[in-house]
Amino acid sequence: MVQTRSQKQKSVESSMNGSHSENTNGITQNHASAVDQDVNQLKGKHPENNRNEQKGQEAVVRTPTITIVAMILIVAISVFTLPDSLQPVGRPTVQHVWYFGWISALSTGLGVLPLIVSPEFDTYWVGVTNAIAAGMMIAASYSLMVEGWVFDEPDDSSEIHSSIRTMVGAIFGLLFILGTKSFLDKHEDLKVGSLAGADARKVLLIIFVMTLHSFSEGIGIGVSFGGSNGSELGVFISASLAVHNVPEGLAVAIVLLPRKVSKLTAALWCILTSLPQPLMAVPAFLFVHAFIPFLPVGLGFAGGAMAWVAVCELLVEAYEDTDSIITTGLASSFSLYIMLELQGIIDSRN
Repeated sequence: MVQTRSQKQKSVESSMNGSHSENTNGITQNHASAVDQDVNQLKGKHPENNRNEQKGQEAVVRTPTITIVAMILIVAISVFTLPDSLQPVGRPTVQHVWYFGWISALSTGLGVLPLIVSPEFDTYWVGVTNAIAAGMMIAASYSLMVEGWVFDEPDDSSEIHSSIRTMVGAIFGLLFILGTKSFLDKHEDLKVGSLAGADARKVLLIIFVMTLHSFSEGIGIGVSFGGSNGSELGVFISASLAVHNVPEGLAVAIVLLPRKVSKLTAALWCILTSLPQPLMAVPAFLFVHAFIPFLPVGLGFAGGAMAWVAVCELLVEAYEDTDSIITTGLASSFSLYIMLELQGIIDSRN
């Protein structure tokens, strides 16, 4: 069929318009894409950069400067307070009592060592570690209560039986930790280092009860140095507590590390929970007769507070994270058994 001139012109114009429209749409899309990319770059939301940043944040947990400074200070204290002779000759000095309490506190930081090569924890393994920590804390609570219950010292001037003092202390410990939890729950914006909200409250409770029980251990160190065989007994009790503190540090560390706390920071928190040991050892040594009657109360106080946190906080959270009562029960029971066995070995050597 032969096209007229006007038909040819219309066909050419239509073709030119279609091509122009396609070019215009392509330019518009490219321009929009470029604009979006510029906006994303300005906002720091470039997809590739975001993925790299997220991977970097997941791979590296930064250690705060204050942690490094605190560790340097700890090393300095360890060097400058070192006695001329670690083994006391004759009656122990205040410097000996302080330093052995200090060594006992530092050993708590060693609890982080088994977790140095640990991988990233998902929710399930966070629950398992909470169950292990709960078992350890239940064992420690049991040991504290038993020690207070059977407490028998020649210099104990109290007319109230040690078992009653221990139970009174446990009741006050429970009331104290319930009051503390109620206070923390009212402060949802609470922060502990890089932690905030529920994680911060949980960690603070655990650190709090571990610190509380260190008071009674510090008194125990001071009292052991104050007796007639203080030079030998005090060194042995301090060494036993140092060994005992390592798994307690582990119990704190396995709660902290899954919450993105650096290993060095976790070690520092572990040491801080045992800081009352050297601080209480010195006055207990200087005023041994005044401190002895209150030791069962302190043991019960720490035991009651620790038992509540282990059962009502850690075990509950462990079950929620693992969604398995069997896993929670096995993990907590295993760590409970190991801790009791370790405590039995230490007691048998006493």
